[in-house]
Amino acid sequence: MHYKYKRAAHPDMDRGAKSAAQRGVAAIEFALIFPIFFMLLYGIITYVLIFLAQQSLALAAEEGARAALRYTTASRGAIACATATQLVSWLGNGGVSCPTPVPLTCANPAGTTAQCITVTVSYNYGTYPLVPLLLGSLMRVAVPATLTSSATVQID
Repeated sequence: MHYKYKRAAHPDMDRGAKSAAQRGVAAIEFALIFPIFFMLLYGIITYVLIFLAQQSLALAAEEGARAALRYTTASRGAIACATATQLVSWLGNGGVSCPTPVPLTCANPAGTTAQCITVTVSYNYGTYPLVPLLLGSLMRVAVPATLTSSATVQID
């Protein structure tokens, strides 16, 4: 005997009809989510480069101060700045500044006359950003205009 039976409707049976209605939804979701993820990734890259530049400025100021210790000539301030500027040359010459330091009396206990030299290195990030800032003034609010680092050594 041969029996015919009708199969019960199953949710997976109507895949063809649902997939036609769902076509393009992934593209729309991607178009809505991609800008958010892109801005997040771009912000991370921007702040990593700012952190890298700040650390390079700190290292350059420290090495410039150490270079001032190695020389006893009157031009030790110029040597210190030249050393510091050379270490941050990857940032470009346009935004880096290092005013020539002059030895000053240190803030030591009373009765001492030790001389100190402070090397300060700055980078104008507002004018020379490492990556272009998206959204113009909106991103400029969250990004520093100037990165600065200094180091002081006692020379006497």
